[in-house]
This record gives sequence, structure tokens and C-alpha cells, in this order.
Amino acid sequence: MRVLIDTNVLLDVLAEREPFYAEAMRIWTLAESDQVDAYVAAISFSNCYYVVRKHGGLRSAEKAVRLLRDVFTPVDLTARIITQAIDAGFHDFEDAIQFHSAVHAKAECLVTRNADHFPKAPLSILSPAEFLALHGPK
Repeated sequence: MRVLIDTNVLLDVLAEREPFYAEAMRIWTLAESDQVDAYVAAISFSNCYYVVRKHGGLRSAEKAVRLLRDVFTPVDLTARIITQAIDAGFHDFEDAIQFHSAVHAKAECLVTRNADHFPKAPLSILSPAEFLALHGPK
């Protein structure tokens, strides 16, 4: 299954944010073990670097982006994705980039803790719990 993981789920792992860490880590493990074909929007690298550096320092931020690079496939941020995001009418531009990156990657679903920020088509928008209920190890 091809899936795009939203920045908030990535940060739940990288910053060990409770109570979200356990579910996010299960999804990360599925990606790491190639049980799902996991993608991240290119913008997630800079977002994660910024947040982790702010709270954990430079070394933690550098480690975080290396981990992302080693586990997930980045979706290139193209002019087309930016144009689609600008024209999409989302309340949050970063969410629009996430969504159109998922569409560009031909993801079957986008996993996020902010499902209400995204349209329900052309792909499924799932919370980490919903994704794990459908695709996680039993």
C-alpha cells in the first residue's frame, strides 16, 4: 500500500509526543520494515528540522532528517504541486502541499491527526488509529 504520512505524525515519533507516540511509531515501523510504501512531502523535512531543532538542538534536528531520509520516500516539491496548493482553497497552505504531494505520489491514503483539514477524495484521509486498524499488524 502506498501512503503519505503527514508531518504531525512524523513529529509524534521524532519528538516522542504523547499520547500520540505509540500509534505513530507503529506506522513508522511499518514503513521501516517495508510493510507499507511510505512517502513524505518534501516540506516535511524542513518542518521536522525546524521543530526538532527548536526543542532538541542542532544534532537532534540533523538526526531527525537523516532518519526521515532513510525510512521514507520524499515527494519532490514541484511547481505543479505549489500551484495546485495555492489554487486549492485550503485554510492551511502546508496542508494543501501535503494533500497534493499525496495525490502526486499516487498514494492510496494520507495519514494525519488533522483529517478534517483535508477533502475526502480522491484518496482516503485516515487518522493513525484508522490506518492501523485497516493496515497494521494484527
